[in-house]
Amino acid sequence: MHTIRMKAYAKINLGLDVLNKRADGYHDVCMIMQTVDVYDTLTIRKADHNKISLKTNHPYLPCDKNNIVYKAAEVFLHKYHPGNGVILKLTKTIPVAAGLAGGSSDAAAALLGLNELFQTGLSKEELMKLGVTLGADVPYCILQGTALSQGIGEVLTPLKPMPDCSILLVKPDISVSTKFVYENLNLHAELYHPNIGAMREALEEGNLIKLTGQMDNILQTVTVKNYPVIEEIKDKIREFGALTALMSGSGPTVFGVFDDPDLASAAYKHFIKTEYKYQVFLTKPYWPEQLNH
Repeated sequence: MHTIRMKAYAKINLGLDVLNKRADGYHDVCMIMQTVDVYDTLTIRKADHNKISLKTNHPYLPCDKNNIVYKAAEVFLHKYHPGNGVILKLTKTIPVAAGLAGGSSDAAAALLGLNELFQTGLSKEELMKLGVTLGADVPYCILQGTALSQGIGEVLTPLKPMPDCSILLVKPDISVSTKFVYENLNLHAELYHPNIGAMREALEEGNLIKLTGQMDNILQTVTVKNYPVIEEIKDKIREFGALTALMSGSGPTVFGVFDDPDLASAAYKHFIKTEYKYQVFLTKPYWPEQLNH
């Protein structure tokens, strides 16, 4: 095997709670993550040289150590295959800086792909330990599916899959800094916290209505106040009959969950025709045990 092609799937946060700020500056979180069927493509080819070469389909993306895919390849090859080089081609579809873990998923795909390409035989758990050195979301993007995420995001518990549904993703033409959101999050005593426990119960029951009734994201208290367009998108998605609409991660992407695919399709058609510069995707939950890369 000299070449491998990987799909790097986006994620959404069905629930996101922040418990406290740690002494090291990070935050302890409690989240329920879900992979969705929107993905970047990463092609990895063994090289005749001992260097790492990366190309992307976006001229504004770095192709050196400032790109997490390059970093992932560098870390993996240094530890397991010193002297080997690879040629990487990243085709981005997931919006950048959108709260969808696109970069983390690309790094995860790089680690998974290199493990397969060089037949290193590392388990997912070993790859996840390597992945956390690159970013807190990378271990989840290696695991995929529906999972509880704790600690800084690296403590993962697989959960019963999210019930089948239609998911609409709408990203407005703004960029949101994760650092800014966390720095401006005020964890005062009166702040409402999402009920992650109730969400887990709904997943165990396979009850989509109960699940969407509990879904919430504490980071909206910062992002919506600074970017009102996020709330406007949420309201519009609900008008089309979504069971709920929520911001993913630190934003700015909003997703709507529909139990009726026709309503989801109508909402999709609306957003792709608006005068606003939205990036819009109509998709579904992704379960790695059912779909192969």
